Amino acid sequence: MSDDEADPELLALLRKSLGLGGGAANPHTAETKVLENAQFVFDNAIDVALKPPKVKEAAETIWKCMQKRQYSTQSWSEHDLHPQTKDESTVDFIFTMDLLNFSFWSELPEDKRFAIEYRGKRWTGYWSLVAALQRALDENIPITTPEFWTKEDEFTEDLLQHVFRSATDEEIPLLQERLQCLREAGWILCKDFDGTFLNCIYDANYSAAALVNLLTENFPCFRDETSFEGRRVRLYKRAQILIADLWACFNGQNFGEFRDIDKITMFADYRIPQMLHQLGCLMYSPPLECHIRDMKPIPSGSTWEVELRATSIWCVELIRREIERQHPDSKLMFRPTQALKESENNLNNGYLDPSHVDEHKKCTTQKHWKQKSVNEIETGGVNAILIDFFLYDRMKELEQKGEEAIPHHRTRSIWY
Repeated sequence: MSDDEADPELLALLRKSLGLGGGAANPHTAETKVLENAQFVFDNAIDVALKPPKVKEAAETIWKCMQKRQYSTQSWSEHDLHPQTKDESTVDFIFTMDLLNFSFWSELPEDKRFAIEYRGKRWTGYWSLVAALQRALDENIPITTPEFWTKEDEFTEDLLQHVFRSATDEEIPLLQERLQCLREAGWILCKDFDGTFLNCIYDANYSAAALVNLLTENFPCFRDETSFEGRRVRLYKRAQILIADLWACFNGQNFGEFRDIDKITMFADYRIPQMLHQLGCLMYSPPLECHIRDMKPIPSGSTWEVELRATSIWCVELIRREIERQHPDSKLMFRPTQALKESENNLNNGYLDPSHVDEHKKCTTQKHWKQKSVNEIETGGVNAILIDFFLYDRMKELEQKGEEAIPHHRTRSIWY
């Protein structure tokens, strides 16, 4: 082997340390580095800070509200437009949804902004995406099929424009970028994963962190990274929310079973920082606050934007820790039965034959790709995912009532 060639054993060890490559890897070894990077940014931030008393106060308020509303993974499927089925087609839908889950904000009034008419209602923001996909499927457009995305003579820009046709004069932002994301993901899935995202789930071997790493390693449009103070910073908003949506939709079972789900952080966008500021947790420097209140754009990857996103991730982590400290009963999101414990012991002891994974990859049409190993799931606990979902929903409620204390920051990008 020459000096210029990579050592295959070293590469294999590196992939294993990241939780990539399928087989019987221990799901607890994979790390995304998102939380670690967020803490680094927070520790070195100048224009975004946290107010500890307000963080503790917010933690108690959030916990009480989540308990009162019985907020759990079940809340995900209660939304009108989210898929109600629990099968392979649902996985395809969620992958497509989060592949395109970015940049819906508008400077126009509510009645003039981009919107989708569907089921007798007008949908804006994130829900306009979900409505557009559901409408396309109703019209027999295979919009959630990766192989279809690669057919340039059929899947054209005009067709995608039709899928996202608006009920107003404003068109969906970044249409070209959305087309590019679909094409790129389609080619990668067809080339490396037999044309289905299910094989990515199989390769991750029940690990949320491994699946995040697999997505960001193989799909450039999920590689939400930047630099801060000369250091690489991983934020991975859409990759993480994809895992969270699978987990919530399938209620932690089947295609949504991840044994390290608590390694997923909050999803760094523009709504959660807005809500954390509303709660008094986030504080901005006068120049940044004026910039946001004047609704001036903040470039993607700029110091201000990275501080906003990363500090929000760290803030939600502190809120989660405070809830756990004050309410020990919130620690366990899942209470595994003996079946799960035996299954995990077998996995950790190497009894899971890697050939089973390969066999599953060849049989992607089966209804369930593994036996259910969680017989009873309790969703009374709390993690960063549920806190994020709750804060997002609460911020949208305040927006509808016109009770926003500050506008959200304006950054136009494919990352969120």
